[in-house]
Amino acid sequence: MKEKKAVYINGFIGLIITFAVGIYGVWNIIRHFISGEGSTTLGIFLIIIAALFSTSLTTVNPNEGKVLTFFGNYIGTIREAGLFMVVPFTTKETVSLRVGNFNSPILKVNDAKGNPIEIAAVIVFRVVDTATALFSVDDYEEFIQIQSESAIRHVASEYPYDIFEDESELTLRGNPTEVSQRLAEELQERLNVAGVEIVETRLTHLAYATEIASAMLQRQQSSAILSARKMIVEGAVSITEEAIEQLAQETGLNLTEEQKLQVINNIMVAIISERGTQPVINTGAN
Repeated sequence: MKEKKAVYINGFIGLIITFAVGIYGVWNIIRHFISGEGSTTLGIFLIIIAALFSTSLTTVNPNEGKVLTFFGNYIGTIREAGLFMVVPFTTKETVSLRVGNFNSPILKVNDAKGNPIEIAAVIVFRVVDTATALFSVDDYEEFIQIQSESAIRHVASEYPYDIFEDESELTLRGNPTEVSQRLAEELQERLNVAGVEIVETRLTHLAYATEIASAMLQRQQSSAILSARKMIVEGAVSITEEAIEQLAQETGLNLTEEQKLQVINNIMVAIISERGTQPVINTGAN
């Protein structure tokens, strides 16, 4: 079921017409009793018609939609704000067209590597099809909440929380924008059936579960230390090579293999050591 525009007229014009019909009906009854010229039947009929149409007035506030059903049949939606007169005996249900948001609870799920994590997100949405929102699902707001939690669980299981071996791989912690975009796409696919558009999604909470938080923190620290050590060693090797080449080019000093090994060892120790190295002065043999 898709949304369509309802049939209606301006409420103020309809109110004037209804009032005029009612006055004309009363005038006919009065004429009949005074001069016998008017028709009591016509007067009563016009008064009933005026009273009937006066009950069909409805007010629509800004950023709201009125969904009209006539004896169980959907006949259209009014999106314009103002006072309107619609078909009598219609049921009018208000649907908010404002942008809304939903904060998911903190969910405990497993990431792509099977590690238990805690994750939560905020979902920003709005209704774009009032008929679909009301008639295609039982309760579209509850539907959004349930599908949001399901989508968050599914997306969280597609990515690892963090990784140091391959920096090009997407992670929950390192790529929140990409993960949020993936979550928005997943949610939109699920909520199309409810006539809802996803405006934005953002992760609001992300952490390891308490039972492994301490162990994973140590793992993160170890991985970070190993990555830093690897970078330091690579830099030390590059500096050592440049130092030996520069000594040979600028001083013409030709070092033996044993002397090169000693220079390499000294430079590597000086760069890689966490503590300051103490220089040892070679004064020659006695």
